Amino acid sequence: MSSNAPRLTALDALHRSLGATMTDFAGWDMPLRYGSERDEHLAVRTRAGLFDLSHMGEITVTGPQAAALLNHALVGNIASVGVGRARYTMICREDGGILDDLIVYRLAENEYMVVANASNAQVVLEALTERAAGFDALVRDDRDAYALIAVQGPESPGILKSLTDADLDGLKYYAGLPGTVAGVPALIARTGYTGEDGFELFVAPSDAEKLWQALTDAGSPVGLVPCGLSCRDTLRLEAGMPLYGHELTTSLTPFDAGLGRVVKFEKEGDFVGRAALQEAATRAEENPPRVLVGLVAEGRRVPRAGYPVVADGKVIGEVTSGAPSPTLGKPIAMAYVDAAHAAPGTTGVGVDIRGSHEPYEVVALPFYKRQK
Repeated sequence: MSSNAPRLTALDALHRSLGATMTDFAGWDMPLRYGSERDEHLAVRTRAGLFDLSHMGEITVTGPQAAALLNHALVGNIASVGVGRARYTMICREDGGILDDLIVYRLAENEYMVVANASNAQVVLEALTERAAGFDALVRDDRDAYALIAVQGPESPGILKSLTDADLDGLKYYAGLPGTVAGVPALIARTGYTGEDGFELFVAPSDAEKLWQALTDAGSPVGLVPCGLSCRDTLRLEAGMPLYGHELTTSLTPFDAGLGRVVKFEKEGDFVGRAALQEAATRAEENPPRVLVGLVAEGRRVPRAGYPVVADGKVIGEVTSGAPSPTLGKPIAMAYVDAAHAAPGTTGVGVDIRGSHEPYEVVALPFYKRQK
């Protein structure tokens, strides 16, 4: 096996037995779809979908100064996260550029799990390891210690309740608790990337197939289906959630991305990128950067990442993500556009699709919000 061969998740054989179309994603062989992307997308919006997310990168940080290390290494105030809670945050370079966006779970007083995007897991691991110098804390690569299965959609609480006695009703959004699901020990987190209610279950790889099968059996009466990465992308796009490499890159600071709220200057101690980010915050106030907006097509042509956004014959921005929206029934996109054209309802904006300026309406993000 060459080192270039894609990594396989613990559920690889199962995906193939279900007839999944597989694709290379960040060095992993992952299911793109099992049947119709549209059907999988709508199942998550109306019923429930089951995802293998075992390509995500888990990094455990432990020790008396684990909180201090994470406060230094990341832009958020991680020390203020309560045990059993999670926080969305970012890791930036010294120049303020975004290395990755992360979810950090506080599992115990001196134990955290940092979950990185698959494409950045190695970069994040190396940055945390380097930044740990001088701290009484240990950074451990736990990517092989976990499989990650997500059940997402309005039926997901009922499905999971039938398999666990953990207190799901008391489990808030962005919280996690240890429990047993279908006899399998798991970290049960109420997080997800679809815009729906749902759960992410971190389990030992050897337990993944048993858990997947139990969730499939419990969910089939209410219409749960297996879902691939393709509908995960359209679901997160409708929900206005940024994807690293598209809406977030090393050439953008959190302030450029409209996510300056994740940077906590008031926390104790210095943190990597602080000076550059303070400059970026001041710059953003004085001279607003391009704004991330939603675009809804008037026609049928689908915009793709990198396509120019135009108005009055001039380029005013760039598409970062685009796809047909199964929920809206029209093509949609996220794009960074000049502040002057960012207000919802702005007219005269188009996307240059292979030389043709297709008309688009500027809308506020997200495109879709679930009914509580």
